[in-house]
Amino acid sequence: MAIIGCGNRGADVYARHLTAQGAEITHLVETRPSRLLEVAARCGVDQQRQFSDWNAFFKLGKVADAVVIATPDHQHLEPCLAALALGYQVLLEKPVCLSEAELETLLAAEAASSGQVTVCHVLRTTPFFQAVAEVVRSGRLGQLVGITLSENVAWWHYAHSFVRGNWRRSPPTAPFVLAKSVHDLDVLRWLAASAPVRVESQGGLHHFRPENRPVGAADRCVDCAVACPFDARQIYRSRPVDQWPVTVLTAGGLSLEEALESGPYGECVYLGLNTVADHQTVSVTFESGVTAQLTSSAFTHNNTRTLKLLGSHGELRGQMERGEVEVYDFVSGAVSLVRVDASGNHGGGDTGLVSAWLAFLRGESGVPTPLTESLDSHRMAFWAERSRTGP
Repeated sequence: MAIIGCGNRGADVYARHLTAQGAEITHLVETRPSRLLEVAARCGVDQQRQFSDWNAFFKLGKVADAVVIATPDHQHLEPCLAALALGYQVLLEKPVCLSEAELETLLAAEAASSGQVTVCHVLRTTPFFQAVAEVVRSGRLGQLVGITLSENVAWWHYAHSFVRGNWRRSPPTAPFVLAKSVHDLDVLRWLAASAPVRVESQGGLHHFRPENRPVGAADRCVDCAVACPFDARQIYRSRPVDQWPVTVLTAGGLSLEEALESGPYGECVYLGLNTVADHQTVSVTFESGVTAQLTSSAFTHNNTRTLKLLGSHGELRGQMERGEVEVYDFVSGAVSLVRVDASGNHGGGDTGLVSAWLAFLRGESGVPTPLTESLDSHRMAFWAERSRTGP
């Protein structure tokens, strides 16, 4: 495997799970020298197989079985096209691109290649959503009519990723609905078992604005005496130093305290440096007639997904963080509760995705999700953002 982009997802998630499941990391591409050295030492990759630029790596020709592309959002498409031109199998982090027109470019490139693209839609492989899909396919709900899905981002997670983090401004990164909720849109498309035909959306940046800054708040949390739920000291000092999200701050050699004193993750959330929505709703109509509503919000306690499926013969309610799937049978009146393992990143989805992709590479199964189907999630996100922001 070659890992192109050695950030949290590329190095801390995919490289780690790939290695744990028997793959060998042979090449690394990363623009930050200190991070490249750190990950190379961890993965045992010698200097001759370390690159600061993906173009230099691809000039070698096809030297690995597959590549993982986990570069920043706006740098996903070009290395993927280069990989496909060489016939690589590609695990591509979402979002795959930042414009709707580029979706067709990617599809055409895959059609002309001997390689395939697997998009990192990790929710499909979680035990929770696998259990939900099994209920739908069994027919226990009868005709599926409606889906309501809530992505509860959690106040601290939104502050980390979308106020202080890499996804706080769009452009250059993806808008909130694409960066955070394309997984969820993919799940809606999967459960509805048909393509979207209409999307509407409302939302915006409600709270993280300079006008909502508390009186007396300092520019950095380490200098601030105001009681605030978004205090970076409370968010990061209370979490394990060797796990996400703290590892995002310390990647490349900084200590946590150094990062809080000088980096973006110690800044006040009311400085006005973010431009993406903090609360957004999306309504989708699918070809099958199923309608779905997605709400993604910063203003939640739990960092989880909650779900309701409405069918002609039954109702399903689920909570991903607890791993609970409850089914109500309208005919018998019976209520059944299934509990699944929801441990691990993305409720076990990171491990599951890597496992499914490796099974495909080893010839043990087909591609986890065809690219044509995966890209419907991106179409929904582009349509939703166009609806939300207007012409």
